Amino acid sequence: MKLHTIETGYFKLDGGAMYGVVPKSIWHKLNPPDANNMCNWAMRCLLVEDGNSLTLIDTGIGTKQSDKFFGHYYLNGNHTLQNSLQQLGFSTNDITDVLLTHLHFDHCGGAIQLQGEQLVPTFANATYWSNQSHWQWAIQPNDREKASFLTDNILPIQQSGQLKFVENNTTQTITDTTAFNPYIQIAYANGHTDSMMIPLVQYKGYTIAYMADLLPSVSHLPLPYIISYDMFPLQTLTEKKQFLQHAQANNYLLYFEHDPTNELCSLQLNEKGNVVVGEILTLQDL
Repeated sequence: MKLHTIETGYFKLDGGAMYGVVPKSIWHKLNPPDANNMCNWAMRCLLVEDGNSLTLIDTGIGTKQSDKFFGHYYLNGNHTLQNSLQQLGFSTNDITDVLLTHLHFDHCGGAIQLQGEQLVPTFANATYWSNQSHWQWAIQPNDREKASFLTDNILPIQQSGQLKFVENNTTQTITDTTAFNPYIQIAYANGHTDSMMIPLVQYKGYTIAYMADLLPSVSHLPLPYIISYDMFPLQTLTEKKQFLQHAQANNYLLYFEHDPTNELCSLQLNEKGNVVVGEILTLQDL
């Protein structure tokens, strides 16, 4: 098996929204904002190569939305989803499975592309994976979250016939898992959005946890650092605490989707018994 980092570019979000109740006087050193209070964030995906299987976890924001839409998010950087795949010798047609942690536009926008005037799957030969609970949440969104669920990103997946659902036991906690395949387990988090999937990949004796929006970056490890986009912040608080304790005790490595500079880290306990960053790593270090 091989794991590959797939960089899809950067975008900007309001720093206050990304750090919630933490004051700017503290967080501004963690990710310095621009004059508009916007901080830069990655959209880092993960490609799992195993034999004839190529599983892509998340797809970035894509390219099909309007200039007006993209203008809100200040897309930047030289990376694209397609270029990152090409640099590894792959094309979009080689992807066998697309595992979408959740259906917010910055995680699934690259799953669908415009072909002429038609919306079609970017990955023509892939099975797209969500889960039934989150799918229903996304296609019938609440008023607060509906701006993150774009129908152009979501409904064409189902219309293509390429959509399947991962089993979702709604009673499981953040430390329980459901098997996706022999080397990927799925944990579920419900604070950010309903039934967000946290893939846990077994690799070279490590468990690599793809953190999605449970922990967008290294700087979000402290428990109060919860993004304002979360639907249920107190649930996120509970999930973060349980997951970090479990991850540290089991020597997980955390893979960050949105951290602008840090890809991967280990965990350790500090002198107060709190879970903190251990070593900053990349997949190439393993």
